[in-house]
Amino acid sequence: MAKEAPSTSERLGGWAFIIGALIAVILGAITSTAGTTWVIGLLLILGIVVGLLNISEKEIVAFLVACVAFLVAAPAFGLAVSSVVSGFGWLDRILSHLAVFVLPAALIASVKAIFALAATR
Repeated sequence: MAKEAPSTSERLGGWAFIIGALIAVILGAITSTAGTTWVIGLLLILGIVVGLLNISEKEIVAFLVACVAFLVAAPAFGLAVSSVVSGFGWLDRILSHLAVFVLPAALIASVKAIFALAATR
């Protein structure tokens, strides 16, 4: 059976994820851009695009579990490492930028899940 080619929205969502993750990692590692308004805004917008286009109904539970684990563990890990070992502030910045990118996608996925649960009643 031939596999269907991805739709335009699926390709856009895939690229939004790749670009958002790269921006979070690269700009998180650069001290001068850490926490700047345009970086945060760009990551939020890309996270919204990912949440709207990438997460299907059957992927929501796994995605939300992964998001919760990441959003709980990442800040604690980054803070622990950067406070124990000097010179690892970049890791905390990268994890913070990734959290900014993941959070809007998780919010959208959770709203999708709420609507799906409410629609079944």
